[in-house]
Amino acid sequence: MLHRLSTADRAPVTLRARIDAQRPSAATRARRRLVYGGSFAVALAAIVAALALVLPAGTPAAPSVSQAAALGALGPTSAAPRGNPDAPSTLLDREVEELYFPDWLHNFGWRAVGQRVDRIGGRVAATVYYERQGHTLAYTIVGSPALEPPAATTTRLDGIELRTLTLGGRLVVTWRRDDHTCVLSATGVHPSVLQRLAAWKPPAEDHD
Repeated sequence: MLHRLSTADRAPVTLRARIDAQRPSAATRARRRLVYGGSFAVALAAIVAALALVLPAGTPAAPSVSQAAALGALGPTSAAPRGNPDAPSTLLDREVEELYFPDWLHNFGWRAVGQRVDRIGGRVAATVYYERQGHTLAYTIVGSPALEPPAATTTRLDGIELRTLTLGGRLVVTWRRDDHTCVLSATGVHPSVLQRLAAWKPPAEDHD
């Protein structure tokens, strides 16, 4: 009976015409596929970026300077480190494999205000945050061996090769020190300020 109804009793012509008129055209369907595809691509890119920050040790993808710079935008998770007992005016009591963070307050007016410790690609990546006159910068040290340097504008200051670039809207200055990768990042700060801080070395006696 159902078979006979399906072959004999069809919907009225006017109803079928209205349904056909409401169907999207081929051009509209193509535009929808493009929009949906673009949205999926954006979402996928965000997932890839998030995964890049949490790749465990031993994964094929090596950590990069861009990952280290991205840590600076996450903000501190604990209070700033105290002054180093052996060099209270030039070093902080926070280090990565015996490479200590500087205390820039007395020489440059940048006060340490917070810190965080992460791991990228199985390496320790410690970040100290500094503030001065309403601006904040992040200084990240990544454990050895040094990361592959990025393609960037290269300058030499006080014998140190500095690479300056913009990543994710943040100004980034990166360099190598004692087979570690150091990364300074900030927004609203002139490149020369970051470069000067990056090239500064505490007095030799404060390393002992």
